[in-house]
Amino acid sequence: MFQSRTHNCGELREAHAGQTVTLVGWLENVREVGSNFAFCVLRDFYGTTQFVIENKEMMDVVKPLNKESTVSVTGTVRVRESVNKKIPTGMIEVVPSEIKVLGRCRYNELPFEINRSREADETLRLKYRYLDLRNPAVKNNIVLRCNVVSALRQAMGQEGFLEITTPILTASSPEGARDYLVPARKHPGKFYALPQAPQQFKQLLMTSGFDRYFQIAPCFRDEDARGDRSPGEFYQLDMEMAFASQEDVFAVLERVLPPIFAKYGTYHVASEAPFKRISFLDAMEQYGSDKPDLRIDLKVQDATEICSATEFGPFQGQSVKAVVVPQCKLARKAIDKLCAEVEVQTGNKVYWCKMDDKGVLTGGVSKFLTDSTAALTEKLGLKAGDFVGFTAGKLLAAQKTAGVLRTKLGNACPGHMDKERYEFCWIVDFPMYEIGEESGQLEFCHNPFSMPNGGLEILEKAERGEVDPLSITAFQYDLVCNGVELSSGAVRNHDPELMIKAFEMVRLGEEDVKAKFPAMYNAFCYGAPPHAGIAPGVDRMVMLLAGEESIREIIPFPMNKNAQDIMMDAPSAVDEKQLREVHIKLDLDQE
Repeated sequence: MFQSRTHNCGELREAHAGQTVTLVGWLENVREVGSNFAFCVLRDFYGTTQFVIENKEMMDVVKPLNKESTVSVTGTVRVRESVNKKIPTGMIEVVPSEIKVLGRCRYNELPFEINRSREADETLRLKYRYLDLRNPAVKNNIVLRCNVVSALRQAMGQEGFLEITTPILTASSPEGARDYLVPARKHPGKFYALPQAPQQFKQLLMTSGFDRYFQIAPCFRDEDARGDRSPGEFYQLDMEMAFASQEDVFAVLERVLPPIFAKYGTYHVASEAPFKRISFLDAMEQYGSDKPDLRIDLKVQDATEICSATEFGPFQGQSVKAVVVPQCKLARKAIDKLCAEVEVQTGNKVYWCKMDDKGVLTGGVSKFLTDSTAALTEKLGLKAGDFVGFTAGKLLAAQKTAGVLRTKLGNACPGHMDKERYEFCWIVDFPMYEIGEESGQLEFCHNPFSMPNGGLEILEKAERGEVDPLSITAFQYDLVCNGVELSSGAVRNHDPELMIKAFEMVRLGEEDVKAKFPAMYNAFCYGAPPHAGIAPGVDRMVMLLAGEESIREIIPFPMNKNAQDIMMDAPSAVDEKQLREVHIKLDLDQE
């Protein structure tokens, strides 16, 4: 073995009976059953082993110890009289001849019971994360993460990619989220920024002649937390390929990911190549989401023409979407609860009805649809026992609300969701531009460095007013798994002339591009290869593989929802001397 132990706490079996061994670990439990007799459990990284105190000498060592003290136990292995089939070492126990205290736990009470730490308040868990990680269930998620990262590295190497690290201290760049800024001590008034992604560096590597790049890249974004996004920092499998098309990128990930998901996932079935391709517009129309969960067999249908002509006010003049659940068994109370949940999540109401055995619509808004029953039956393919949920509003709002409704119905109605699998798809043909919610003007929809579908010609037509800029699609794509967006990627715009034209559409000229992206613009002027890439999120991948609801469960030392590390007390105040060294003077509002 190693260190002072001869075996670990998950290793001993009946074959070791009679051997003298040394184990080390944490004292998980002591159960006294007499003045000099006790059953003790020792835990290390690998498992647990019972050792039995049978004399005063050993009891005098153990009795004063608090749980979670670290000890070394030397003794003889014997077969247990009462077998514990719940643990691998349950056939044996150790009778100690020597117990050494290696690290004393000085607290009589722990903030939570180690093996039940996941039941504790999250703030408490994060404050005492080093104790939380002693819980085997929590530890196993981190082990899974390590194994997945190792497998990703091996697979990418086999695909001919080189792992190249890119700078952490770099220039601030408009990437779509807030930068974390770092003051430059030697350059008063100037700041480095932590990279939101290695986007420009990996593209520069392609212009440098490297053919296939990847790294498990740390990314830093000052954004709010949510279930599938950690605030502050996250990691992604960042990759880029020279002389590559969209299909080349797809082919690599379709070879790399399914075996890893099948091997390490909670579910052992994963999509095989090729993954399903769905255009952005089709995804919104059929699934109400650009990250659809394809394990659900329900689809969104359009009912605008029929429903908007009814006398029901919320349908009039609006886009109306419908989700049909064949043979739905949900009771009225469950339907109302589900509709209320959708409204809370989206801010939009859901309307519904059912078809009875006589082909009559009943319940919900059925009374407003009596004259439209025949048309709806034909349009939506309704049969006896079917449930119909309706959403209404402007097109995007109706679609998104229907998407949330579809997901909740898929989860609530048996037989419409195959949960025991990983279902991948590509969302393609994203719009190149959109109207900004705040500015009301044309803005980039996704990545500003993406290649427009149609190249320079389509941009020039849009400039002349021959084509609506909002109709231009780009070679941009998202990888989605089980309703979670794992990644965004794109074929890059590597032509300086085309790049300038793309930015002119959003009111940025050549000088703006040169100022904001000087290295990349200049590099492209020296002859850049066509290139494409993507960056699946490692944290989200592991979250899916572990079957966890929160991304914080698979990060060793996560921040809380307010981007605070309450274990290390970060962010924290610094002293005046440190501020002066980096030429910063605080001007905080006094409350």
